[in-house]
Amino acid sequence: MTAFNRAAMLAAADGAHVDVLVVGGGATGLGVAVDAASRGYSTCLVEAHDFAKGTSSRSTKLVHGGVRYLEQLDIALVMEALHERGLMHENAPHLVHDLAFLVPRYTWWEGPFYGAGLKLYDLLAGKRNIAPSRSLGVDETIAAIPNVSREGLLGSIEYHDGQFDDARMAISLARTAANLGATILNGAKVVALLHGAGGTVIGATVADGESGRTFDIHARVVVNACGIFSDAVRALDDPGAKRMVEPAQGVHLVFDRSFQPSDRAVMVPHTDDGRVLFVIPWHERVVVGTTDTPMKAAEIEPRALPEEIDFILRNAGRYLERDPTRGDVLTVFAGMRPLVHEGGVDAPTKSISRSHAIVVSRSGLVSIMGGKWTTYRKMAQDTVDRAIDVGALPRRSATTESLHVHGYLARGDSAMPNEDWRRVYGSDAPGVAAVCAERSEWGQPIHPRLPYPLGVVAHAARHEMARSVDDILARRTRALFLDARAAIEAAEQVGAVLARELGKDEKWGRDSAAAFRAIGQGYLVPTN
Repeated sequence: MTAFNRAAMLAAADGAHVDVLVVGGGATGLGVAVDAASRGYSTCLVEAHDFAKGTSSRSTKLVHGGVRYLEQLDIALVMEALHERGLMHENAPHLVHDLAFLVPRYTWWEGPFYGAGLKLYDLLAGKRNIAPSRSLGVDETIAAIPNVSREGLLGSIEYHDGQFDDARMAISLARTAANLGATILNGAKVVALLHGAGGTVIGATVADGESGRTFDIHARVVVNACGIFSDAVRALDDPGAKRMVEPAQGVHLVFDRSFQPSDRAVMVPHTDDGRVLFVIPWHERVVVGTTDTPMKAAEIEPRALPEEIDFILRNAGRYLERDPTRGDVLTVFAGMRPLVHEGGVDAPTKSISRSHAIVVSRSGLVSIMGGKWTTYRKMAQDTVDRAIDVGALPRRSATTESLHVHGYLARGDSAMPNEDWRRVYGSDAPGVAAVCAERSEWGQPIHPRLPYPLGVVAHAARHEMARSVDDILARRTRALFLDARAAIEAAEQVGAVLARELGKDEKWGRDSAAAFRAIGQGYLVPTN
């Protein structure tokens, strides 16, 4: 297993000549790095911020086929996503698990309508279906989702999808790629693309975010996998390139588990704007979302709009007996989806791709845009297939359908940790426990309202390339997404441990904690 160490990765990236250079360390970029490295191509990935810092850590936490696409009769998209859902379930059982969803019924026609649709969903999943859908009566529904609104309740339809931890999946994919020989580097921003004879893209100039030093990486093909920021990289290649990505914001609210105390989720089929709404148990909390708000500009730390918060509270309240309020919100987080307009954002007639789009510029820059977490592996496979042609690489077939993600433990393995926070480490859990046992205080929680022991900070610094308090509290743990106020209160001691592990002084630790607290304020909901 390759050491996942930033100093070593930086040394390997500096002046490297590789087959494939991937720009962007979210779901898609990491998937491309895994796919390319698994085929035996020399691969380097650079990420300007941290792995999954943007959209890829802010999802609804679902691995799903997209029930709502059935209504639009986009059967091909649903089938592809259901196939990929099954593969994620098989290849990352420490991160992906089955989750039952209930669709409450309040009118007679909802039974046959949703029942038939979800039977089709089962059928499209084929042999990789998790469990068959079924109808539940009133009493069964109340037992399964105790906080369901009971006035006029006729029962529910139950179906199954997958759930996962998105940021932890990203870290596991980064380590998978490294294990396969790829160079994976965070805090490294592409500031220019290198062009050779005839204007062909032959690499990139990268700025190290920690030292400020720049260096070049040469590659036979460059893949732009920057999600909502893809157009910015395309503009480095061609300042006149038409914009293709329009960000759309999705917001989620996080509540105490009492708002849905069972292990079932609720799918609300009707909201004010026609979208579905989910009420989902996750890491001993309840996540409710999402919204779909067009935004003018991409942001690395987007903020929920007041009307988005009100929308979720209002629509969730219609289906919950105990209505959630602003005062109940532990965290609000926003993420931006990259909606792809294949004709360009400014085209008179906009055509939004619900799938992914691969665009190759005249210079040979390969841009992969759109898609979603569930289909990251297929997106990566399609992208590398295209990159092989662009870079004139020796043709080799993809192997990722059966490739286990770092930390893999077979479902049912007695070594699989029971606690929610430990399970995401899979086979690495004993190593985490060993670090936590090094010092007596490292076995204590970073905060009374959070499950993580202080030792996970040291483990993340040593083995997961964490470089800031934000990296620790937002993505190596999910503290910020579980209880923003608790995460803010934990920042100081997390900064002290991280500074010690990274060989920094006390002031560096305090400064990193202060920077995180400023970010964390945006995850608190004003109660007035």
